[in-house]
Amino acid sequence: MARITYIEHNGTAHVVDVAPGLTVMEGARDNNIPGIEADCGGACACSTCHVYVAPDWVEKLPAKDDMEADMLDFAWRPDPVRSRLTCQLKVTAAMDGLVVNMPEKQI
Repeated sequence: MARITYIEHNGTAHVVDVAPGLTVMEGARDNNIPGIEADCGGACACSTCHVYVAPDWVEKLPAKDDMEADMLDFAWRPDPVRSRLTCQLKVTAAMDGLVVNMPEKQI
């Protein structure tokens, strides 16, 4: 399991254990965490699972592929370094301690 902290825009933190093999988005969905809508169900066809990865985690995660980078263009106030789509982050044991911050809204 990887313990992931999801922080809502208002500062409310949700710390949950997510099984390896799931995505960070599925961890939020399965634990009813508000702020990640995931309208496309994880197909990388929208930007409603957008988060800002904690700065100390940016280099620890796999690089964005072109499709994720393109979808982030549609996200609410994307950050060129910290923005990620949680549907594209497959959880591994090495992600234990990951912290993600939700944007003010999803679009």
